[in-house]
Amino acid sequence: MINLMDEHLAREEICRVGKSLFDRGLVHSSAGNISVRLEDGFLITPTDAVLGFLDPQRISKVGFDGNHLSGDKPSKTLSLHRSIVKAALGSQPNTACVIHTHSTYCVAMSIQTHSNQEHKQFNKELLPPITPYFVMKVGHVPLIPYKRPGDENVVQEVVKAIEDYAKQGTPIRTVMLSALGPLVWHDSPAKAMATLEELEETAKLSFITGSNHSQLDAQSVQELRDVFKAVW
Repeated sequence: MINLMDEHLAREEICRVGKSLFDRGLVHSSAGNISVRLEDGFLITPTDAVLGFLDPQRISKVGFDGNHLSGDKPSKTLSLHRSIVKAALGSQPNTACVIHTHSTYCVAMSIQTHSNQEHKQFNKELLPPITPYFVMKVGHVPLIPYKRPGDENVVQEVVKAIEDYAKQGTPIRTVMLSALGPLVWHDSPAKAMATLEELEETAKLSFITGSNHSQLDAQSVQELRDVFKAVW
């Protein structure tokens, strides 16, 4: 039996995590959104909400069918969040939170990768195994080619990436929307935020060093699998 967060606590956690992300510059203006799966539906930040100034009572609640039940108008990314959770539950049954940001270095790396026509990873993954904690805490990050914000075709591509990696035995916790930002999902808002932070720091390291090549060889990655049960 999966123990999901109760609604009151989930509302408070969305606000706490949103403010933390905003205060540290991981989100800006009204960019970004957070959702949490409940026993009877989803909570999601309202459309055009500023994550640093959320009101717990105004957070949108929707049913599993997507119908708006209470709070302000839900984010336009609702369909994407719901589809991510549904797809991820097959390999990660505790999935309960999705966070989307426009984190600076992740976006910068997606633009840089696109610009480099010789980069073999474009349309595959944002980053190679650069650091041990990236391998252990984040894992593979498929890079989804650019489409305008709100394009429903993105939903199909993200779901396909989740399903394809699960079939390979390497379930993922994040994808990168090229030129837009990462989507991260986990068991709780706190865990999703921690994964996002590690991803952004790895992208920052790659960007400032000008290196987007694997720093860990196959033997090093295997050691992380053996010792820390890393999924890579």
